[in-house]
Amino acid sequence: MAKTLVFLEHHEGQIQKGSLGVLAKAASVGEVAGVLAGSGVRGIAEGVGATVWVADDERLAKPLPQPRVDVLAKLVRDEGYDTVLFGQSVLAADVAAGLAARLDAGLNWGLVDFDGIQGQAPALQDTVVVDVGWTSPVRIGLFRAGALDPIELAGATEVKDVAVELEEFSTAAEMVEQAHAEQQGPSIEDADVIVAGGRGLGEPEKFALAEGLAQALGGAVAATRAVVDAGWYPYSAQVGQTGKTVSPKLYVALGISGAIQHKVGMQGSNVIVAINKDPNAPIFEFSDLGVVGDLHDIVPKLTELVRARRS
Repeated sequence: MAKTLVFLEHHEGQIQKGSLGVLAKAASVGEVAGVLAGSGVRGIAEGVGATVWVADDERLAKPLPQPRVDVLAKLVRDEGYDTVLFGQSVLAADVAAGLAARLDAGLNWGLVDFDGIQGQAPALQDTVVVDVGWTSPVRIGLFRAGALDPIELAGATEVKDVAVELEEFSTAAEMVEQAHAEQQGPSIEDADVIVAGGRGLGEPEKFALAEGLAQALGGAVAATRAVVDAGWYPYSAQVGQTGKTVSPKLYVALGISGAIQHKVGMQGSNVIVAINKDPNAPIFEFSDLGVVGDLHDIVPKLTELVRARRS
């Protein structure tokens, strides 16, 4: 059985749902512990329901990957963990890749399941699910966003401190500013409902349509790469091959053509609704419901109806 370490990513005093889902899955198939790295994070570990290693150090205050690689690598070597699992995020992907290089370990990404020995991951544009394995002594896996439910663990929480020993090269990088403001509202990786906007919105001010519908539905706002590259919306909201992968219960696409780069980031959504004036837009090929029409007319009316229904 696997002896697994799970990277518990946190934001604003809360452990991310994706990390908790991975922790619950790992706990169901073997021995597991989580690891929290940051500054002033010890209190966050309380109530997790499992053993949690806490690396609490001012040098870990910024979300930089290499110092976290140092923490995980030390735990793997000192405590004999053979598996390290992550919930998908930009930071987690950087840490997982760095840890794989540091430990000369195999890395499988896009996982949707794990049985303690091998994982499962979608392939061929999600038309099949295949078994994936590792040949290295240490196995590293990155789970697809939304693949696992954050089931609450019923065990006792045991908090253990881990000494933070950083490599000299790991302290060479310094975060001097955040280039893009964090999006408002729920994270697109955790949201059950996502309203995404593309170039079909016409101009950045029209993202107010997406924001209004998302607010009415109690969801989050996402965007395509073309939109964020143009500076219309923050990169933290980007969905797609070079952005985030999401799996909400409902994904509403406004003015999005449905190029393959965007498709791979959202095709795991339970229900996909597309609104586009182009009847030949590729997104209609994989949408559950397609509306051909001018989103500037449709979305305000839809938002009004949703608000009226919810009230």
